[in-house]
Amino acid sequence: MGLFDPAPEPKTALGRYRKFSPAAGVHLFPLALGAMSIEDKRGEFMGAMGQEQSRTLLNDIFVPCMDCFDRPIDGIGDSQDETSEEFVGEWAEERGIRDQLFIVTKYTTNYKRLDPAITQKVNYTGNNVKSMHIFVEASLKNLRTSYIDLLYVHWRDRETSIEEVMQGLHTLVLQGKGISGTPAWSNVMERSFERDIIPMALSEGVALCPWTVLAGGKIRTDEEGERRRTTGEKGRTLLNPNWERSEKEKNMHYKLQHIATEVGTKGITSVAIAYLMEKTPYVSPLVGGRSVEHWLANIEALTITLSSDHIKSIEAATDPEFDMGFPTTLVGTGSEIIPLMASAATIDENPPLRPFNLLAAAPLERTKYSSL
Repeated sequence: MGLFDPAPEPKTALGRYRKFSPAAGVHLFPLALGAMSIEDKRGEFMGAMGQEQSRTLLNDIFVPCMDCFDRPIDGIGDSQDETSEEFVGEWAEERGIRDQLFIVTKYTTNYKRLDPAITQKVNYTGNNVKSMHIFVEASLKNLRTSYIDLLYVHWRDRETSIEEVMQGLHTLVLQGKGISGTPAWSNVMERSFERDIIPMALSEGVALCPWTVLAGGKIRTDEEGERRRTTGEKGRTLLNPNWERSEKEKNMHYKLQHIATEVGTKGITSVAIAYLMEKTPYVSPLVGGRSVEHWLANIEALTITLSSDHIKSIEAATDPEFDMGFPTTLVGTGSEIIPLMASAATIDENPPLRPFNLLAAAPLERTKYSSL
């Protein structure tokens, strides 16, 4: 392959790279693999895969589907009591691909709570720098690496000052051990993400990696629900012990199924993911899935486009009276000139930054240079 020859087309839409955010120039695939289910130490309420199933998923998705590995593996810090990190670290080391991976982990939750040898568990919990140091050193050891690509502050403990957290994170960056962020959740059933997190991210040039994008497995078909009842697999019960769907969640399934038929895709999960990707330009939905089949269905989200009517239809089924709250109700979201400004003069808007759309983005003319 010549120096100026264009790269070959990827085998799937997952192999098309995007800049992570205006403030982070690393290029990644548009979906992040949630690794909380890798390994099975806490499978009773988080969902889990054994070593063989975990290895099959990683090998089948990372190797033949894309011919490359540079994509996020997310959310493995305190998941499955460290075994998720250990498994990913061993797998990456065996293949010699660490630098081809963008690995995300997190700190704050007490990952030693089930270890009887640790009596002072308070030091393994919270946002403070002591906890941060312990978490990062443990993650580096588990992952068999010298650096973390992205470190999440898992949740605010309301005890540690923001100044301490930011200084600690800055020190890690200076040490070359990682860059930092914080996770948030969003899905077709939960839109509070839109009130302040999306506007903040747009203003500050921050990427978003929303989790529970499939509502913890509640975005599923009737057939999938029946299969889980039969096999006893159920679903993730980490946040809600009732894995069965509510009537509202069942109605959302029917709405998504109708839209899936209209846009020509098989699965409702791909529509749910595509919905999130229409919300803001720099978003990498964090997607789980315990089988290759789940992942291939999710990848379909990258090949469909939802119309404004589709978006409105989904939101009408979710919460037709969704309230953005103050001050948005007074000054708007920035998507249009607010009345208080428009009353003073005729103002032409700058075109807004739109969510990335694979189908709408015509491929660039590829030029092959024969010489400098």
